[in-house]
Amino acid sequence: MISKHKALYLLMLPGILYYIIFKYAPMYGVLMGFQDYSVVKGIWGSKWVGLEHFVQFFYDTPEAWRLIRNTLLLNVYDLLFHFPAPIVLALLLNELKNAMFKRIVQTISYMPHFLSTVIIVGMVVNFLSPQSGIVNHLLQAWFGIDPIMFLGIPEWFRSIYIGSELWQKLGWGTILYLAAIAGIDPTLYEAAKMDGANRFQQIRHITLAGMMPVIIILFVLNLGNMMEIGYQKIILLYNPMIYETADVINTFVYRRGILGADFSFATAVGLSQSAVGFVLVVMANRVARKYSDTSLW
Repeated sequence: MISKHKALYLLMLPGILYYIIFKYAPMYGVLMGFQDYSVVKGIWGSKWVGLEHFVQFFYDTPEAWRLIRNTLLLNVYDLLFHFPAPIVLALLLNELKNAMFKRIVQTISYMPHFLSTVIIVGMVVNFLSPQSGIVNHLLQAWFGIDPIMFLGIPEWFRSIYIGSELWQKLGWGTILYLAAIAGIDPTLYEAAKMDGANRFQQIRHITLAGMMPVIIILFVLNLGNMMEIGYQKIILLYNPMIYETADVINTFVYRRGILGADFSFATAVGLSQSAVGFVLVVMANRVARKYSDTSLW
């Protein structure tokens, strides 16, 4: 079998090597979470402390529950607003009859994805600047509202973060859904028209039904990331004034592990986060397999 399809296996080889070298090989590093790790002694020579760091995080770290709350809330809001948005955009693009206008809309919506997170954050900071930001300028010109320091008020952070994520990733997220729509048999629409189905009924019973396997798979994967968040953007956006709503588990791990050099504690926190994500994926996949024909495994 291998010799018969050796060309295909060779194509797979770079991807397999990537995961082995960069994903599986470094996994022995999680042992640091169970040790009092010393850079001098290394992983194999450091003292074993068991679950001490895990207990320390959940019971002896004052900000632990704030970190968990902020991480969960940002992910819940992201799931509520960011997950359905590409589905809606894909449905709308599919309904456009003007091919040129459709391509223009797709191109404009895709463009932010190709900008780096640093550029996106720089644009957000400039837009929201209390001195020269266009948002404050418009609020003052149209409504007479005094300049607002958006990035210094904790209550504004979640809206700013979710809005920037939606702007950056909305267009790119539609690609999978448009591909799923392209795979739907056109004769189904013709049969529906003959049966008297209107456009909304066709969308509901044909287009959405054809997209459902992709929607379920992506939903399961998104649930697996409920305890994680794109910390790069948060680190660039946040400051001590908005830690109350902006500080999440990943930023705490960054400060404690990289800046504070407390590698064992940071590894324990990160491992706890990954364990919860794994449990969520398994549970979501079991529900998807029970109530539909689509699942990850």
